[in-house]
Amino acid sequence: MKNYEINNETMALIPLSKEKVKVLEYEEEFILDMNATQIMENSCQYFGSSLEGRRKGTEVMIGVNYKAPIIVEETFGLIFFPLSSARYHDTPWISLKYVNKYYKEGKNVVLEFLNGRKILLNVTFGIFDNQLLRATRLESALRGRKVQKKHFNRR
Repeated sequence: MKNYEINNETMALIPLSKEKVKVLEYEEEFILDMNATQIMENSCQYFGSSLEGRRKGTEVMIGVNYKAPIIVEETFGLIFFPLSSARYHDTPWISLKYVNKYYKEGKNVVLEFLNGRKILLNVTFGIFDNQLLRATRLESALRGRKVQKKHFNRR
């Protein structure tokens, strides 16, 4: 597969190397000869922006510009958050809407998705928790703007 765009089924992008990524979807998983940053960029472009444009949007909405969560597509609520700086091609990206629960296991985090699938992430609980909080703040800001727009359009 030459191109892959994030879709409503995409739960996570887990880098295996600098040029290979495991894509976890709700009902399947597969490996692509791309890196996670390329997939994020392709996906943002597919939906009419760029990764940098989405990052700037996040900065305007919630004031975060480092390890910023990204709204890949707003109609379906496709919000992804990185576990380290997006400048690194080997950072995992997690879909906010598929996170069910997470817990500490040693120095790592076990993430359980809504479909029951669990993965071990090489990240501290504090970092994961903070990144999830940022993504939740972004989702809340987006929802707030939609409510304001809906209210404004009724006038």
